[in-house]
Amino acid sequence: MRNLLATLSLAMLLQSFPVIVQAQTLETSVSIENNPIQQVVNAKLMANLPDGQFYPERLINRAELASILVKAFNLEKRQAVKQQNIILVPDVPTDYWAFNDIQIVLKTDIMKGYRGNLFFPNQKVTRAEALAIFAQAYGVFQFGDDTVNEILSPYADAASIPIWAKKAIATVVSEGFINTDPQGNIAPLRPMTRGDMAYVLSKYLQRQQQQPETPEIPIIPQSP
Repeated sequence: MRNLLATLSLAMLLQSFPVIVQAQTLETSVSIENNPIQQVVNAKLMANLPDGQFYPERLINRAELASILVKAFNLEKRQAVKQQNIILVPDVPTDYWAFNDIQIVLKTDIMKGYRGNLFFPNQKVTRAEALAIFAQAYGVFQFGDDTVNEILSPYADAASIPIWAKKAIATVVSEGFINTDPQGNIAPLRPMTRGDMAYVLSKYLQRQQQQPETPEIPIIPQSP
């Protein structure tokens, strides 16, 4: 009798094992889907560093931002890129790893150089700068000043947003692309991190997903 019970217990355990594995696999896939970093890595908009780690706390520089935006918005396909010759940028030689991407963001006016046509590719960017440049590639909404102030009013540090960035950041906020600190602040003057950029891009990717088509309502012929 004892052997029979042991056999039945083992059979029940074996029957439940595939269900447990399936549940774990489903849970893992859901967590990946909701992970901003994994989303942007899968979409090849950003990549892990050579050691295989993402390092979300590391800061973004101007060259990296240019490269990310070219990938995210397919900027190389815009007409301005084909119409202009190479722009001479003294601090970005032709053998620099992001030379082509920097040429593209300059030709499309998504990013601009500094005096002397310098780009400063290794210069870190603030969140205000990165979000404003992202909005420039996305398309800045032409909100009026009152609308901009209304959109930004829920954030306690809205007054610290530079005037030149307010309309662009209002665009990012209105589209739901922005992340905040634990206190709900935008922190516009804080340096932009890889994790911040991954969050913005993940929300942008979600917006690009095809929405279900609205079903057509059949036309009912009217009685004569």
